[in-house]
Amino acid sequence: MYPCNFDADKYVIREGDEGSHLYVLAEGELEVEQNGVKLRSMGPGKAFGELAILYNCTRTASVKATKPSLVWALDRRVFQHVMKRTGLQRIDENLFFLKSVPLLSRLSTGSLTKLASVLEQESFSAGTYIIRQGTRGDYFYIISSGKVKVTQQVPDSHEEVEIRELQSGDYFGEQALIKDDVRTANIVALPPSVQCLAIDRESFVQLIGDISELKDKNYDDEGRRTSQSTPPALSSPIHFPLEPIAEFTSVHLHELEVIATLGIGGFGRVELVQNTKDRSQSFALKCLKKQHIVQTQQQEHIYNEKVIMMACRSPFIARLYNTFKDRKYIYMLMEPCLGGEVWSILRDRTHFDESTAQFYAACVIEAFDYLHARGIVYRDLKPENLLLDSQGYVKLVDFGFSKRLGVSGKTWTFCGTPEYVAPEVILNKGHDRAVDYWAVGILMYELLAGTPPFVASDPMKTYNYILRGIDQIDFPRTIGRQAIFLIKKFCKELPAERLGYQRGGIDDIRKQRWFLGFDWNGLRSRVLRPPFQPMVRSSSDAGNFDIYPREVELPPDENSGWDADF
Repeated sequence: MYPCNFDADKYVIREGDEGSHLYVLAEGELEVEQNGVKLRSMGPGKAFGELAILYNCTRTASVKATKPSLVWALDRRVFQHVMKRTGLQRIDENLFFLKSVPLLSRLSTGSLTKLASVLEQESFSAGTYIIRQGTRGDYFYIISSGKVKVTQQVPDSHEEVEIRELQSGDYFGEQALIKDDVRTANIVALPPSVQCLAIDRESFVQLIGDISELKDKNYDDEGRRTSQSTPPALSSPIHFPLEPIAEFTSVHLHELEVIATLGIGGFGRVELVQNTKDRSQSFALKCLKKQHIVQTQQQEHIYNEKVIMMACRSPFIARLYNTFKDRKYIYMLMEPCLGGEVWSILRDRTHFDESTAQFYAACVIEAFDYLHARGIVYRDLKPENLLLDSQGYVKLVDFGFSKRLGVSGKTWTFCGTPEYVAPEVILNKGHDRAVDYWAVGILMYELLAGTPPFVASDPMKTYNYILRGIDQIDFPRTIGRQAIFLIKKFCKELPAERLGYQRGGIDDIRKQRWFLGFDWNGLRSRVLRPPFQPMVRSSSDAGNFDIYPREVELPPDENSGWDADF
């Protein structure tokens, strides 16, 4: 952070400006104004502008100094850099240490990375009983520094006999976790202190509970394995084709005629267009304002969207056929999904019954299965991004927040719709595909209840509700017991505990009782009857979408050249 001095009547923040700093008042007095009306005064110690360190947002009020004031500022880029660096350092240190533990040396790098991200560092002073004989075991420990002694109680006596010492790289507590049994010995910290990496029962069983060596471990000292194996190599990177679909290379931007607008947003609009050379051909043309993309620094997100969508070949993901550009817009020529938005249908019906929600959630799960198998995290699940094709099947659209992370990568970019953001995104801990499973739980709730579980008047309140957790939510009667159970398994606070992210992967989701009897094969082969059959009269029928006015004001030119690859 760095200090900033403001004279009396000088503005620290102006309403409507783009914000990128968090501020803390150290000395002086500030006044908060909105629409020219004074709301309140602030004294030393008060923090404000906190949303700006999470993402690029517009200031909703002005803050003015009423007397000479000293304010400390924190820039968003610095904050995110620090959080990313420290997060990566923690994971790398844990990963390096785990690889040195003979017990874990056969695990894949992906499994070790997942394990490294959930390990908790715990400190124990000399003489502390880390484990007591006869108690139930809830944690598995790996010693990262220091030594412990292993003792056992002498029968019919208060005396303890020391069996051996364990040091850095050794582990203990695994037998009670595997066998669900009581601890058979005491573990006592030796001077000066002991640092351990700890993992709880649920995470242990899901991540490393199937290691045969753990189950069959011989406690004789000479039986300890000391050799180290090389983890299996990562799979070769997946090739991402960037060329447009061959059959649509003959379609040119000037040959497309706008029929109707399918949707509008901050970056531009999506038009239903028809090929004037072949009236049977219609497309969804996504038109993104280049200047707005540059102003909000979204160039990388837009490029990721092109690369990922051009490569996807899933019946549950809308196809991207080609891209164009001019001085004002980036254009994405896409498969038209004329059945309308799931959000519009939900709005009209207020909420869905369980079979309808089940079908739409299953379509999303199939799309995520395809994406996650290719190392892609979606990060923007919500009913507005689920479109129906003419048969009533869901297709995922809008990949602006998607990113390819690879097998075991993490990312620190804050993005997503506030009501669907996972706790680790809010806390800048680094995130991966586990955020998509959190979002599936939120989607299930919204489909069944009509609104998301975490809703507030402003984003910061929404984030605070999310951090309190799903257990603080009162579920409405429209959501059945099995659905509640499943939602809570998706919305676990710890990413490694979420359904779909664990050892069984997405198959664990398909086996849940809420999906009992659901025809997954019928869904994939598109013979399962959708719950809602949209009325689509022709390839140019936009009747399932809201009516939007035509765009009359054109954006200014943007010629920086960042879009050379479009």
